[in-house]
Amino acid sequence: MADEVQDRQQQPKSQKRKRLGIAAGATGALIALLVIPPLVNLNHYQTRVTHLMAASLGRPVRMSQVGIRLLPRPALVLANLTVEEDPAYGAEPVLHANSVTAPIRLLSLWRGKLELASINADEASVNLVRTTDGRWNLDALVGRAARAGAESGAAARLHLPYLRATNSRINVKVGAEKLPFSLTDTDLSLWQDQPGQWRLELKGQPSRTDLSVNPGDMGIVELTATARTAAQLRQMPLKLDLEWRDAQLGQLTRLLLGRDPGWRSDLRGELHMDGTADLAQVKTRLRASGVHRVEFAPASPLDFDAKCGFVYHYSAHTVEKLSCESPLGSGRVKVMGELPGNGPARLTAELDKIPVAAGLAALRTLRNNIPADLEAAGMVSGRIDYAEPAAAETNPDTAKPVKPEAAKQAKSKKPEPVMVSPLTGSLLVQGFQLSGAGLTQPLKSEKIVLNAASGRPLALAGTVVFDLDGTAPLEASLRLGLYSFQVGLRGQAAVARAREVLHASAAKGGMLLDQLAGDPLNVDLILAGPWMPGEEPEAGSSDSLAGTVAVHNANWKSDSLVNHVQVAQATLHLGAGQMCWDPIDFTYGPLKGTATLTLPVDCQNCAPHVEAQFAELDAETLQAALLGAHTKGTLISELIDKLHPAAQTVWPHVNAVVKVDAFKLGPTTLHKVVMTVAFTAEGAEIGSLDGELLGGDLHLTGAIKAGDKPAYELKGTVERLNPAAVGQLLGERWSGGELNLSGNLSAAGYTADELASAAKGALHLDWKHGAAAGAAGAVPLALAHFERWTAEAEIASGSIALKQNDVAAGSRKSAVEGSVSLTVPAKATFVVPKDAHAKH
Repeated sequence: MADEVQDRQQQPKSQKRKRLGIAAGATGALIALLVIPPLVNLNHYQTRVTHLMAASLGRPVRMSQVGIRLLPRPALVLANLTVEEDPAYGAEPVLHANSVTAPIRLLSLWRGKLELASINADEASVNLVRTTDGRWNLDALVGRAARAGAESGAAARLHLPYLRATNSRINVKVGAEKLPFSLTDTDLSLWQDQPGQWRLELKGQPSRTDLSVNPGDMGIVELTATARTAAQLRQMPLKLDLEWRDAQLGQLTRLLLGRDPGWRSDLRGELHMDGTADLAQVKTRLRASGVHRVEFAPASPLDFDAKCGFVYHYSAHTVEKLSCESPLGSGRVKVMGELPGNGPARLTAELDKIPVAAGLAALRTLRNNIPADLEAAGMVSGRIDYAEPAAAETNPDTAKPVKPEAAKQAKSKKPEPVMVSPLTGSLLVQGFQLSGAGLTQPLKSEKIVLNAASGRPLALAGTVVFDLDGTAPLEASLRLGLYSFQVGLRGQAAVARAREVLHASAAKGGMLLDQLAGDPLNVDLILAGPWMPGEEPEAGSSDSLAGTVAVHNANWKSDSLVNHVQVAQATLHLGAGQMCWDPIDFTYGPLKGTATLTLPVDCQNCAPHVEAQFAELDAETLQAALLGAHTKGTLISELIDKLHPAAQTVWPHVNAVVKVDAFKLGPTTLHKVVMTVAFTAEGAEIGSLDGELLGGDLHLTGAIKAGDKPAYELKGTVERLNPAAVGQLLGERWSGGELNLSGNLSAAGYTADELASAAKGALHLDWKHGAAAGAAGAVPLALAHFERWTAEAEIASGSIALKQNDVAAGSRKSAVEGSVSLTVPAKATFVVPKDAHAKH
């Protein structure tokens, strides 16, 4: 109890002594701050600091002034600090900072010396320079530090304090050219743990000065390194750890390549180095998540995690003992090799049980036309070696003597290069199977061997046989390159199975087999294209499907037609950006002929082109086939409803050329007919219709409009008609010179009677040196013999009625009245005066 009382009495005394000590220390510090600065000769220390930094760096150092800061800690404030460059590396300063703060060790001032605890630069600019022969401007600093470590005395004691730069920029130059790459917002610390041993810490954001990039997507680079001084930078023992995190792949590739290839993902990279620049053990790791193209996002983006290790020689620019490994699906990919700086590269890729499904998933990140429900099964294993061929050498001891004339000839001929593939090895695909995507039965192959293909470009090639329908095999030849692929299909296949395969492959042209049925097809096709469309010019910009498909005894159904088109035989030619059926031997109801159908592949707004050839054709039959008949139960009468304006189905846009040897047009026949017509949703535009009619030349243009009844608008001429043939058509006896007709006509209907009653238009006649005769009193005397007859006629109410006309016979001119009925057969009727009857 007595001890406790004594402790309570002594406790206030110890606390009182502690307070007195703190007060005395504060008073001393205040006195020092007031007394010491006036005693400091700043000009003297400016010279001392300049000399210290110049001697340590081996570079001239300049500063505009030196100030002193008291709080929170005494420090020198250096303004406009500049460290000059060695002229061998350029004229730009190594370092420049507007403001540098250097805290002072107070105890050194009592000893009459100046020692700086650290040097802190803010918003500094640092230039790293590499000459064309591989030397860096840091070599001089490293070499000077190495010599200082080997010396004794004052030189050995001369060293830099802790150096730090914040919010700074690091630029990179090659010779006099400043590269666009730099580190911005950089925090850098450099110090010596002990004489001869350096520590470096750096954190910054990569950037380019020649591009506008998003800084937030560039990621952050963090580096820590420990190095010991050596005569040269490349000889310094170095241990380095670098991490690049939070980088976005699109902006990163734009930073490195100067362009955006269109990839997106989140990246994280690591690098660990141990050794020297001339002999460095390097380990790297690159991780990416959500890899996809910018144009589309696949259902399951790719992730990868690749690790590499190698030995790097800076002076020789060689990579030895390269070993990279990455999981892929449930398997692994391993790449090994040597990359000598001046010799041929050697690489080996080993695949161990890689799922085919992983390859399909990778393909989905490259292309957005892969069916979402397409599934793949199987495993890929094997080894591929890549060895660049060395330069060929000739052994002079084994060379045979060559005659001068032969040597001269050989010299004039350029030797043909021998294409030797640098690839060897093979891959084995076991249990391959494709299912889904509309395939009623999977495509299977128990074993596929892909061997290194000869020649260039580099590729793997193999052959696989698929039994599509259980009757005839279909052989597929594969050639898979680095940038492109090629698949050849040859053999027989049922129409339905061939259609399934083409649709599952997303190949352009598969739709041509839609609505086609018949005997098995004879297929000889090549599907080729780049893995990633539009990315590699040498691989092409898009897929191409080339070759032929032969069809026999088939029928084809279009949404625009009610009935099937029967095809005896046809050949589909694919290539050159188009698909062409040529020839097509077809039958459509009463129509029989041959045709060529050409469809552009890469043009969305281009109409197909059809050329059809008929030996004989009837106008009424053609109208029934194309537009339907007036009564139910005929060829395609149901099409009438489809052509109604309220109908949903419309005619496709098609440009056609129709050639007919003999075209029956009612009571007469056109010969050698050539018609160009463009079908649209509203009907058809007749660009031209040319042929031979009644001994003359017919030329028409016009349109056919679909509606409740087909409507015709025609305009044209008939030149050099044979009057005898025209008279015979009208039941008259006509003769004489050329007869020319021109005019326009509009009509609507299905039958001849409907067309005749609805016909309206105008007609112009010009007949020279003619004569007309018929039944007694049927033809006016003025038409018996005349030099020229010109007439205007009106088409209406089922007839052609003469209007203003002029019949010239010598000096006499007269006019006649008459009409022609639009019936079958047609009948001409003239008004003959009574006196003319008696005279006649």
